[in-house]
Amino acid sequence: MSASKKVIVITGTSSGFGKLSAFQLSLDGHQIYAGMRNPLGSNLETKNELEQFAKDKNVFIKVIDLDVTDDKSVENAIEAVAKEAGTIDVLINNAGQMFVGVTEAFTIEDIKKQMDVNFFGSVRTDRAVLPYMKSQKSGLIIHVSSLSGRVVFPFFGVYSASKFAMEAYAEAFRYELSGLGIDSVIVQPGPFGTSLLGKSPEPSDKSRLEAYGALAGVPDLMKTNFQAMYDGENAPIPQDVADAIKALVDSNDKRPLRTVVMPRGMDFGVAKLNEGVSEVQNDLLKMLQFDSMI
Repeated sequence: MSASKKVIVITGTSSGFGKLSAFQLSLDGHQIYAGMRNPLGSNLETKNELEQFAKDKNVFIKVIDLDVTDDKSVENAIEAVAKEAGTIDVLINNAGQMFVGVTEAFTIEDIKKQMDVNFFGSVRTDRAVLPYMKSQKSGLIIHVSSLSGRVVFPFFGVYSASKFAMEAYAEAFRYELSGLGIDSVIVQPGPFGTSLLGKSPEPSDKSRLEAYGALAGVPDLMKTNFQAMYDGENAPIPQDVADAIKALVDSNDKRPLRTVVMPRGMDFGVAKLNEGVSEVQNDLLKMLQFDSMI
């Protein structure tokens, strides 16, 4: 892809990194299709905010109804964008939820909901855009993961499982699509203050919590401590993640598979872990004679 204006679809633009990226990338002159659930209902205020921003700044942001948990919603939204814009150059898989709590107390239904947004949501949007990218022999898919897609914090097990799954899928695409002119990359934000933590659903199986005694209260304490950091004077700046996404969109060089975005250096060793795993992974590809995919 050239550094010229691009048609960009972003999921989960009702808040956080998605909304910030819509603002940032539109100011760079790109044509932004801002996907969100229920833009005429629960997210109407954000829809109006994005549209007013576009009007005030004379940039292109079009809010589209895109629910990543709904096959038809994704297919219809992507088809409409491709028909209107004539192409889709970049997909930013940002939509996400964060389940925090005693892992055993999350039911199968709870975990399905977590996976449906964070993992299957990306699968749906990836599959919807890839035919268009393959036909034009170019494209970029950015998967917004987390440090929890590489390391596991106690009580974040369900969330980590969804991000680990997304990262494996995105990395396989990195190799398999490399010969088709399509780049698949991963962004791993550290702990930044977005709406995810505050909206974290509680585990449904309360009976399972009893055996954990005082330990059952630790997840709420962790959330309180994280929120205090987000509300503090030196709080991490979520715009840093939008800036990292912008840099990947703008790049004409070989993009790294993973980009860690660290608030005040708190990457919990993930950058070092990525480096070590990359060496092992590359050795595996060479052994399989897939050197060209590296």
